[in-house]
Amino acid sequence: MENRGDEIQPRSAASEWVRGGGRLEWIDVARGIGIIAVVAGHVWTRGPLRDAVYSFHMPLFFLLSGFLSRPQPPARFAIRQLASQMRPYAAFLILLIIADSIIEPSKGNSPIFDQWPQDLAPVLLGGSWLRGPFTIFWFVPCLMASRIIFNALSAHWPNPLDQRWALAIIPALVGAYLLGEVAQVSILGLLTVPMALVLLWVGAAWQRIPWRRWMWVPLAAFSLAGLTAVLPTLNMKAADYGLPLLSIASAIATTLLLFRLSVRIAPFGGWLAAMGRASLVIMYLHVAVIHYLSPLFAKPWLLLHALVLPIAIYHVLRTSRWGRRIFL
Repeated sequence: MENRGDEIQPRSAASEWVRGGGRLEWIDVARGIGIIAVVAGHVWTRGPLRDAVYSFHMPLFFLLSGFLSRPQPPARFAIRQLASQMRPYAAFLILLIIADSIIEPSKGNSPIFDQWPQDLAPVLLGGSWLRGPFTIFWFVPCLMASRIIFNALSAHWPNPLDQRWALAIIPALVGAYLLGEVAQVSILGLLTVPMALVLLWVGAAWQRIPWRRWMWVPLAAFSLAGLTAVLPTLNMKAADYGLPLLSIASAIATTLLLFRLSVRIAPFGGWLAAMGRASLVIMYLHVAVIHYLSPLFAKPWLLLHALVLPIAIYHVLRTSRWGRRIFL
């Protein structure tokens, strides 16, 4: 879900999975699986399916971003991230505010933001202040900030298996749980940055660890514990990480297994890869589709609309030079 320019072919473990150079199709397949899980979790807001997808769906994107990372000059990377990520963030946010101000009055309701200029403050604060069709907007600023911090550390410690990483990751892990207990609000989703930093590091470290068959057993055990809600599920936006260490370990285990699955199905998973390439647009727009269409459709049809309509918009934007420059 990040800029294509930042992606490289991962080393070690990844190169064992897929032969040949260039772009690895399994990456987009994994993104496709992840975005379907995200959308399903917003369609089914309670029950076993919701618990299953909430056990891993947001960590998957942080882990994948870490898996694809490589050290870059910190200042240049930060500037590029701010320009490339916050531009579509602002564009989609403005687009949805305009849409909400049209759709809700047509239904006899007030739009979510109807007190201007007072509402400018919550719009700029983002994170906890964005609800309804805007609720997912915490994710991209959180990912961007986490990547900037992670890259700055990687510039000093390029090997994620370097023992010095403990100086950053252990405080981040402890801080993530402490902040989750005491903090009530999250500006731009930044409350989640400490745990996101941990997940980025795990993803980066994993690409250097060769796969061993015995890994299936512990990974499957942890994964099933999360998918079946034996372990409490996650709500990363609210910095609720379930049972300390164990719930996040389950999310990591499920994600790593899904990476393996993505490699296996990549040769015939073109439709999933196509969905993965559109995942940023789906991420921004699917909650709005669910919000406005939920009174009209049963949940399976709502899931379909929440995927298909953003994909269609993604392809329309791709055909326009200005659409690509502003939104993609």
